Amino acid sequence: MITSSRDRERKERQDKRFINKETQTSAKYLRRIEELSGAPSGMRPFLDTLRRIYVEMKGIDIPQTEKTIGTYCVMVPQELIYAAGAVPVKLCSGNYTAFFIGDDIAPRDACPLVKAVAGFKHTGLMPVYEKCSMMIVPVTCDCKKKIAGMLGNYCDVMTMHIPTTKGDDDIDEYVSQLYDFCARLEHATGNKITYDSLAEAFHKTGRAQYELSEFIRLKKQMPYLIRGTHAMTIMNAAAYMPAEVWADALRSVNMSLSIRAMKGEKITNKKLPRILLTGSPIVYPNVKIPLLIEEMGGIVAGDETCMGERGMWDPPVITDNSFDGMIRALANRSIRPCPCPTFADNTQRIYRLKQLIKENQIQGVIYHVLRGCLVYDFEYKRIEDELGKLDVPVIRLESDYNEEDVEQLRIRIEAFIELIKLRQPPEKRSEDSREL
Repeated sequence: MITSSRDRERKERQDKRFINKETQTSAKYLRRIEELSGAPSGMRPFLDTLRRIYVEMKGIDIPQTEKTIGTYCVMVPQELIYAAGAVPVKLCSGNYTAFFIGDDIAPRDACPLVKAVAGFKHTGLMPVYEKCSMMIVPVTCDCKKKIAGMLGNYCDVMTMHIPTTKGDDDIDEYVSQLYDFCARLEHATGNKITYDSLAEAFHKTGRAQYELSEFIRLKKQMPYLIRGTHAMTIMNAAAYMPAEVWADALRSVNMSLSIRAMKGEKITNKKLPRILLTGSPIVYPNVKIPLLIEEMGGIVAGDETCMGERGMWDPPVITDNSFDGMIRALANRSIRPCPCPTFADNTQRIYRLKQLIKENQIQGVIYHVLRGCLVYDFEYKRIEDELGKLDVPVIRLESDYNEEDVEQLRIRIEAFIELIKLRQPPEKRSEDSREL
């Protein structure tokens, strides 16, 4: 009994240290986001959501009777989860403290995101993880495959096998998996997925996609209406908000940005270098790179990460107004336009990056690689070559879920921003320097 009592006391002390460290780090990054100038009115619901999950250590804000389903990739159709009467929650994490715990569980070379997930499940202290009735893990890399096996020791887990190509046979196979997903959801929730419930789910997510499209349109405008870090905060909060709640909150932000545009207001008088951020996902609270970009005098004008706009960029297109037609629309939306590097031929991603560069008047690209994220790292050279043909500078930044590399990242980001400024014509540099 003495040993058991000591073990309990040791566990309580460890849990207390974990919670203190986790909440302090998350609160610090929330403060840094809030201290950035130029936040539009309407940001509070998104900041409060991240505070609720990571600082107050609570579950998502829904009635206790509603169940949550955890997902680990944007290729999991949220519509099916809503159709089953549950709420999806994205569980990919950028948590520093959980990463250090996961470092003792996962292999040394595993990516930080996987280590953070392992750390959270090992501690059992994060309500948003513990309250999930089921977790869905699409196998987009070897680490995701192994983490699915680990999670299966704690809760009900379904793996989804993502095809490496996008042919008709691959879509048919994915459709079959979605039907299996429906059956598993019905078992987990006790609710039947019907034609009507699925149609209503399309309506819910459709509202969110509409507001996102309006948000992206406003974000492209010159002069700048919103900082990229604030935009990425909005996108990260979507992981923990029901689609209709997030859509209502984003509508308020869009109205605020529209008023700014009509009045000719801008977040700064300076013409900041416009940066596109791509590569491995930027997941709260690991937002040090966008913060550094904007603290060093740049602006994140484009975001091509899977925790950003990519997750809801392409709405499903229904050509057959039947239940099977809706399922196939979800399969096509999840696979065909997706630029994830898990696919063997990722020419589509090159096209998407070029499109974003043109639409957002991008002057430089930062390619973010989480240490150990081989699928994204593998593509860097090709993207560097393609962007070189457009005379667009690109830099590769490798990072981890810790703060030890912040100063090194700061130096490299500052130098990259200065490089972009030097590439401008002398008369334009002189004009920018006179602006306050």
